[in-house]
Amino acid sequence: MLLDAMLPPTSLSILPELAASAEAVGFHTLWSTETQHDPFLPLALAAEHTQRIYLGTAIAVAFVRSPTVLAHTAWDLAEASRGRFILGLGTQVKAHVERRFGMPWPDSPAGKLRDLIQAMRAVWRSWQEGEPLHHDGPYHKLTLMTPFFSPGPIEYPSIPVYIAGVNPALCRLAGEMADGFLAHPYHSAEYLRQVVRPEIEAGAQRAGRSPADIRLSVTVLAATDDTEAGFVRSQIAFYASTPTYRPVMAHHGWGEIADRLHTLSRQMAWGEMPSLITDEMLSTFAVIATEEDLADQLLKRYAGLADRLSLYLPYSPGSRDEFWRRLVGEMGAA
Repeated sequence: MLLDAMLPPTSLSILPELAASAEAVGFHTLWSTETQHDPFLPLALAAEHTQRIYLGTAIAVAFVRSPTVLAHTAWDLAEASRGRFILGLGTQVKAHVERRFGMPWPDSPAGKLRDLIQAMRAVWRSWQEGEPLHHDGPYHKLTLMTPFFSPGPIEYPSIPVYIAGVNPALCRLAGEMADGFLAHPYHSAEYLRQVVRPEIEAGAQRAGRSPADIRLSVTVLAATDDTEAGFVRSQIAFYASTPTYRPVMAHHGWGEIADRLHTLSRQMAWGEMPSLITDEMLSTFAVIATEEDLADQLLKRYAGLADRLSLYLPYSPGSRDEFWRRLVGEMGAA
C-alpha cells in the first residue's frame, strides 16, 4: 500500500528542504492543503527540488476558481513536475465558500463540480490538440481561446483529477469521471466500505467505467500517545459538528451527538466539544496504536479497502524521520 505525506501549513521558504526530505524518506506523494496558505504555490517549489515524489492538492477549493484558472495552474505544475502532479479538488462547505471566500454557493455542488471538471478538461484539450474551445454547461460556458492565451501542448497532458467528499453524490461523481477519490479524514472503515466504495462503484457503472480505475486515497486520523489522542478527539468533534458531515456519525447511530456538537460550535463552545467524543467513537474514527504497531493496525483496517494512505499528522523534516522511514518501509512491504 502506498504511503503519502501531508505538507504542514508553513512558509514557502522551507519548502525546498521539506520536499527533498520527504522524497528521501520514501513517501509516494506529497499533498498540500488549502488552509492557511495557497495549495498550489508550495508544489511549484517542491517540483523544482524533487525528482521522484508525486505532488498533489488535497484539496484545492474548486468553487472559488474558474475552470480556466485551474486549467492554467494544473498545466504549469504538470509540466514543471514532469508528470508528477495530481489535481485534487473539493467543494468545501457553504459557509466557507460564501463567508470566507466571498463566492456563491451552487444549488447543486455535485452538478457544479462535474461541470467545472468538464470545462477544465475542454480547455486542456484545446491546448493539447488545438481543437476550438467549446464547453456549454449549466454553470460554465467557454468559447474563446486564441493562440495568444494558449500555452500549447505539453509532454504530460494527462493530469489525474481526484475529488474529495463525504456524502454519496460526490462519491458517485468520482466514479463517473474522476481518477481518484480523496476520503475525508473524518471517516470510519465501515463508512468507506458500506457507503463510499459502493457509491463510487455505482457512479463508475453508470458511466461505463471500471471501479478499479478510481483510486481511493485515505487520510487517517491516528494517535500513538495520549497527547495525539487528545488532539484527534478534538478534530473528530470539530468535523462532526459540521451538518454536511452528519451522515458519518449517523451511520453509526450517533447522529444526536453530531447535532449536539453543531449546537456547541454555533455557541463557540469549542472547549466543551471533545468531551462528547467517547473512547468508542475515538477508536471508530481513528487508529490508536503504538509507533511500533501503527503499520500493522493501518494495514489491518485499510488493506483491500484503500489504495493509498496518508496520516493526518503532517510531515516535518528532521522530526521523527526514523519513525517515518520505518512506516514507509513496513507499509510498502505489505
